[in-house]
Amino acid sequence: MVAVGDLSEETDHEYLVKGPERVNIMKALDNGYSLEVDSSSELDWYDILDKFEDANIYQTWAYGEVRYGRKAMSHILLRKNEQIVAAAQVRLVRLPALKAGIAYVFWGPMWQLKNEPPDQDVYMQMLRAMVNEYACKRRYVLRINPMIYGGDAELLASRMKQEGFRQVDSRRPSRTLIKDLHTTKEELRKGLAQKWRNALNKAEKSNLHVIEGTEEELIEDFILIYRDLVERKKFVEPNDINEFKRMQTKLPEKYKMKVMLCYQDDALAAGSIYSAMGNSGLYLFGATNDAGMKNNGSHLMQWKFIEWLKDNNYALYDLNGINPETNPGTYKFKEGLTGKNGRDVYFMGQYQTCDSALSRLLVDIGEHAVNAWRKRIRRVDG
Repeated sequence: MVAVGDLSEETDHEYLVKGPERVNIMKALDNGYSLEVDSSSELDWYDILDKFEDANIYQTWAYGEVRYGRKAMSHILLRKNEQIVAAAQVRLVRLPALKAGIAYVFWGPMWQLKNEPPDQDVYMQMLRAMVNEYACKRRYVLRINPMIYGGDAELLASRMKQEGFRQVDSRRPSRTLIKDLHTTKEELRKGLAQKWRNALNKAEKSNLHVIEGTEEELIEDFILIYRDLVERKKFVEPNDINEFKRMQTKLPEKYKMKVMLCYQDDALAAGSIYSAMGNSGLYLFGATNDAGMKNNGSHLMQWKFIEWLKDNNYALYDLNGINPETNPGTYKFKEGLTGKNGRDVYFMGQYQTCDSALSRLLVDIGEHAVNAWRKRIRRVDG
């Protein structure tokens, strides 16, 4: 079994923007709000992440540096009465010799402050600030993939259109399962689907032991079982596991990914990698071999991570994507894990705005070329 988050920044999409782009004009921020661009150091950025409930690994400096490179990163802050109330790490793809490109925000902006109710006006002011900076001033396509789902998504989508954004449709909607961790461990265990709980009971009675930590060596051991299964199953990876290994060396200790390896006797049977930031845990990678499938090692590791999240006061666990049609086995596993304490939700999706016809044209051409290349690669791989 291979389980990898079904939500990826660089999934295979064909994009279609509904309706014409509206021309944006620079709009003043409301009284009390101010903007800062590229004023944060790497250390500053991690202090800023610590302020937000919706902080996540995709908004970390380490993720941006490994995936994009430092020169392709921009960091934008919104203050209200001098206090930081929103922030975003932005990927910039510049086209040489042309004032054109794309500014892309994945799972951002961050706008839900810890210990405070979400303020949608702050979110809208942050959007306006990003439009002013990237769409109007720099003439880029500004594309945002917010980490917003449920009722908030519908309301904010309507308000985003008022700021000149249009939805970017894809053939693959972003959907995930969220497990609510507000109740006790005992109630969470009772809430597991019956078959899932039976498998966990069996794993706990087997001769299994789990090693967990953040050391790079653990990721290297995980890669062994992960690569073996990817090759056997001809699985197309949505993310490069080696990039996450490099990220781990750059992340501060409190933000490092958590690695779990499950052994039967001295043989590695299963492994998984998780992230935890803000108020949520996030499932990143998982893999098992034949022994792991028989002894339910993945069930044991998932439950241990939930216990760890509870012990460290996290409120939610995001299973990082589901697709019942193309990956029914992984879907059933995640559905059983969330059980009675889970929600099946759709993310808001991608939205974009653009003043520059040149930027939009070149971005469209580039994306079609990349998608065509990916499809050819998949056909060759079988």
